[in-house]
Amino acid sequence: MSKNRWSDSWLSFGLAFVGGYCDAGGYVLAKTFTGHITGTLVLAAISLAGHDWRTLLRHLSAIALFLTGVVFILVSERLTRMPSRFLLPIVMGAEIVLISTAYLVLTSDLTAKFGLFVSCMSLALGLQNGAFSQAGGISVHTTYLTGMITSLLKTEAQRHSSETRAQDKLASDQKVSLLGGIWLVFILGATVGAAMVFWLGAPGVIGAAILLLGILICVCVSRWSPEKRKEVNSTWKDARSHNESKFSCSAIIPANPIVATLIR
Repeated sequence: MSKNRWSDSWLSFGLAFVGGYCDAGGYVLAKTFTGHITGTLVLAAISLAGHDWRTLLRHLSAIALFLTGVVFILVSERLTRMPSRFLLPIVMGAEIVLISTAYLVLTSDLTAKFGLFVSCMSLALGLQNGAFSQAGGISVHTTYLTGMITSLLKTEAQRHSSETRAQDKLASDQKVSLLGGIWLVFILGATVGAAMVFWLGAPGVIGAAILLLGILICVCVSRWSPEKRKEVNSTWKDARSHNESKFSCSAIIPANPIVATLIR
């Protein structure tokens, strides 16, 4: 395994742990999933059926803010013409601020403190999901598991197929290892996050911010090593050149800018 793939794997494990931690902790504190949409949509439907309008609004705000975070990263990538991975340290810093703000809001006397808490947590995880979507060329998610479990099962089935070539089996082994690791780490993070919140209450959610700070420091240190700086500069130039080429080509075809951004 190359050094870049190894670095991506550990980064994906760290972010998956944070994703599970925040999702479980957020649900224990506010009875809303803050890291994915499917479960929150179900909760919103239940609130609608039960005419619980305040809880319905909380669930809908979680969905809206999570999607806002994802779209914000896509738009930022387009405007800056560089891959979202280069924005990751900034995104993690923003996550730390949002999670800390969510804690402060939850411990305040504000009437809408649960709604504001959910909004901050959902925006934080939406940003993370948008900024980190690939590891070693493999599509990953670090805030929810549904799609990755399906991909993991398909890859496992293909790996045992007699028609699969040896090179493809090696790639499948690496994919299974990565997705399986993310799955396990996410569950571990959810368990730890729920346990911390049950034990400490609202302060338990700060553990996610501390974990993110540690990951952020490691990412910054690794990127500022001499070898890595040369590699990042080269990749950045290639990415900007590629994005400028895409931008010039897309200018030929008239399209809705919002739709074009989402397609990218």
